[in-house]
Amino acid sequence: MSGKGAPELSVKNCGDLRVAVIAAQWHEKVMDGLVNGALRALGELGISEPTVLRVPGSFELPVAAKALAGRGYDAVIALGVVIRGGTPHFEYVCQGVTQGLTQVSVDTGVPIGFGVLTCDDEQQALDRAGIEGSREDKGHEAVTAAVATAVTLRSLAEPWH
Repeated sequence: MSGKGAPELSVKNCGDLRVAVIAAQWHEKVMDGLVNGALRALGELGISEPTVLRVPGSFELPVAAKALAGRGYDAVIALGVVIRGGTPHFEYVCQGVTQGLTQVSVDTGVPIGFGVLTCDDEQQALDRAGIEGSREDKGHEAVTAAVATAVTLRSLAEPWH
């Protein structure tokens, strides 16, 4: 977890965007931190009424993201956590979720904020969850990246001078 090289994003004129947050239910403490970070970021950006949807686990995030992207949302934030165990399950879930969310974004043109933690252990997840004592706030970061991208895409529709 380096955090080095992250851009300082300044996002403006986005209060009118429709944004949805989808969050898995596994690992409640980590997920509560990610959701709170996402909602805090949306509030800071002036997006006051996001849709929040909970799904059972991270594997369900892509199908929910596709449903929301098709309903006129300008950005969708996907939050989840997958913690390595002793079987290949970790790799399959991480790959499926990552490819699924990427495909939704590319197919629909709707930015998907990737706030899915893929960690070796629970402590790594807690360190990224945006809770007291965390070194990173990946829920907040996922919102900022997706909303910044939505603003950029919206500017493409504006006339060039």
